[in-house]
Amino acid sequence: MRPSLRLGRIAGIPVGIHYTLLFALVLITWILAEGYFPSQHPDWSTQTYWATGLLSALLLFTSVLIHELAHSIVAVALGMRVEGITLFVFGGVSSIAREPKTARNEFLIAIVGPGASVLIAAVCWLVSQALGDGGVVASVFGYLAWVNVVLALFNLLPGFPLDGGRVLRSIVWSRTGSLQRATNAATTVGRWMGWLLIFLGVAQILYGNLLGGIWIAFIGWFLSTAAESARREVTFQETLKDMHVSDLMDTSPITVDPEMSVERLVDEYVLSRGVRSAPVCVGERLAGIATLTDVKRVPKDEWHLAKVANIMTREPLYSVTEEADLVQALGLMSDKRVHQLVVIDGDRLKGLLTRAHIVEYFNRLSELNAWDPRGGGSHRGSRRD
Repeated sequence: MRPSLRLGRIAGIPVGIHYTLLFALVLITWILAEGYFPSQHPDWSTQTYWATGLLSALLLFTSVLIHELAHSIVAVALGMRVEGITLFVFGGVSSIAREPKTARNEFLIAIVGPGASVLIAAVCWLVSQALGDGGVVASVFGYLAWVNVVLALFNLLPGFPLDGGRVLRSIVWSRTGSLQRATNAATTVGRWMGWLLIFLGVAQILYGNLLGGIWIAFIGWFLSTAAESARREVTFQETLKDMHVSDLMDTSPITVDPEMSVERLVDEYVLSRGVRSAPVCVGERLAGIATLTDVKRVPKDEWHLAKVANIMTREPLYSVTEEADLVQALGLMSDKRVHQLVVIDGDRLKGLLTRAHIVEYFNRLSELNAWDPRGGGSHRGSRRD
């Protein structure tokens, strides 16, 4: 999930929020101000209820951030790249570039999150007990103690992608030696749990708890959807495992000269041959790449005047080598939001890898019934050495 607003970095890890967090912040503040704190302290003023509710909601999401930071810091310590943390309507998510390499690493990354929540709960409980006056500060810390225990327990439920589901996956992985089989087991439990929460949410709505029921049902829907998405992602990565850029790249891509006009590029290559991106070369030396995005920056009535050299992308020119890991190459495309990578050897062009090449590969596998996106297994062709 990409953040709508980046807040900065903590311990070198980018932190951002998704716009849906604002909805959750308003909803939780309202629930606390109109329900929880009035039931605990009926003598407070309305202003105090709302101020305390807002403060508690903000500190709740701070607790969620600490929970996710714990995951991310352990992942970094284990040599993994963390792309960032995003807080959103259902909590938070740490975007780790790749799946853990071992079941042990999976377990350590997963268990530390609930552990952090339990630690926060313990500290908040001690503070609330030390204050013990029933005032605003003590009440806020008492609420944080309770809600962090709930957060830890919920995350320990054995349904992927919850932390408990990842712990379950690590156990099955260590027993079977297969990440894909472990993922299938954990995501199946995750989908069942999601459906159960949807059922409970609908039951709450029928019994009159409209807001609570909708919330529970949405959490169930999210859990079920995320579990299926995780299954597909791991199956996808397992299919590409041990493959290299050289396996799928176009070794003879269409190239263009920097002195060519943009009009000719569009007429002879984009429209006639369906080319979406073309490396720009001077002899065998790569000078840049011209894409549809580059073309669209030039007004149409200037295409006959502009040269490819005027519009092509020189920097940053995202590239890989032939022996680069295919999953990492795809991750680079996703991270940089590009649809192609030039394959180089020094400053010489060796080929072009596009998302279309990877999609076409999976389409061929599907036609041959050699790939099951639900995780039923796949067959990979041998590399072209």
